[in-house]
Amino acid sequence: MSIVGLKNAVVRLVKGKSAENGQAPLLRSGQTGYGSRQEDEEEHGGDKDEEEASAGLLGNVDPRVMSDLIIGLSDGLTVPFALTAGLSSLGDSKLVITGGFAELISGAISMGLGGFLGAKSESDYYHSEVKQEKRKFYNNTQLVTHEIEDILLEINPDFSDATIVSFIKDLQRDPELMVDFIIKYGRGLEEPAENRQVVSAATIGGGYFIGGFIPLVPYFFVEQVGTGLILSIAIMAITLFWFGFFKTQISMRDNCTMQKKCMEGIQMMAVGGIAAASAWFFVRILG
Repeated sequence: MSIVGLKNAVVRLVKGKSAENGQAPLLRSGQTGYGSRQEDEEEHGGDKDEEEASAGLLGNVDPRVMSDLIIGLSDGLTVPFALTAGLSSLGDSKLVITGGFAELISGAISMGLGGFLGAKSESDYYHSEVKQEKRKFYNNTQLVTHEIEDILLEINPDFSDATIVSFIKDLQRDPELMVDFIIKYGRGLEEPAENRQVVSAATIGGGYFIGGFIPLVPYFFVEQVGTGLILSIAIMAITLFWFGFFKTQISMRDNCTMQKKCMEGIQMMAVGGIAAASAWFFVRILG
């Protein structure tokens, strides 16, 4: 509700200023302000529709969740692959499977905990900033007023004194609205989603486990470790390439060329291949 109130305050402010000066409004009615999502939709509506069509179902996924999934898959597709390739040089399929699963479980837990702690730190920082701004408001309202004035001038240096004063008066009717404005536009922080820590941990850990399980699959169906290694390498070469390809597609949408996507796929293949070859070589020497 506070964001809606903030939007209405901005609209009333600018409409009033336009009426006084006889100028076209800086913000049209229904428009939310600088850098707003609605503004982008109006200016780039056609491009957005094309991007949503190309993104398909992935367009409805939270970007933070997609980012966590990519992090988990990136590590899962390289670290366990390198480990299983290294263990395969010892010539024992059971050892490869056992060691691979042990690494998968411990790695997924470790990655999940890392995601949980990272999301928790982000949430703690956000709420700490909110509390700090609330203390500022109750201890020194004038300081908060100057802070809002600075933010407005950063958004548009041409705002007149009357415009700024009118806007601040609107915000002062609701102290929470003032804090929200400073946090969102001054600090550039968004309130973390509910259960963000749990979702991040599950997404990163799950992505790691799924990605790391792929190179293990061939060893379940062949008796010879060498054959399993060859099949694992072939499967992972294809998987790593397409992962790099689609990762770039999801991240950059239509802002990248086919050549860029293919190069990212080849780069993922190279990283995974170098890691696996290095592990196999050094384990072979030590063995």
